[in-house]
Amino acid sequence: MSLWSFFLAIFKISSITFGGGYSIIPVIREEFVVKRQLLDDEEMYDLIALGQAAPGPVAVSTALLTGYKLKGRTGAILGVLAAILPPLIIISAIFFAYEAFAANFWVQTVLRGMSGAISAIMIFAVYDLARVCLREHRIFSFSLMVLAFAVGYLTSINNGLLILALGLAGILAFSFIPEEKIP
Repeated sequence: MSLWSFFLAIFKISSITFGGGYSIIPVIREEFVVKRQLLDDEEMYDLIALGQAAPGPVAVSTALLTGYKLKGRTGAILGVLAAILPPLIIISAIFFAYEAFAANFWVQTVLRGMSGAISAIMIFAVYDLARVCLREHRIFSFSLMVLAFAVGYLTSINNGLLILALGLAGILAFSFIPEEKIP
């Protein structure tokens, strides 16, 4: 894959995914794991996990890490540019046309319809991530997932702190307990 085709792939993905960083996950997986076979599922989900842990938008971090993995520093820079240009262009266009279309019935209807599709995409992304995470150490991984959901849902703890705390829990568990004893 050339740098240009990598840039275009991320640009296209960023152009068609709406609803935040998590909506990019199944689309970027489809492009680089299924279609182009440049990464395997485990590599892709490692990049996504790192992208979630990094500060800033998940989509940009994941594009940066994917670019770095596939094309080095230049790929990382192009990944970031390709991820931020479409939203920047779209938001700029919306800014200039907002007052004319904000109260339009059809615009509101389209946005409501998109929110349902975005929810479905996010559910699929969670399912896909869980499937990969639960390949090994099912009980331990499932317990961490339930704990993360419960803490995130029931408290106002910052998601970054939650990810950091559970990452440390994973490090502790896998560092001090022999692998065959982890459920």
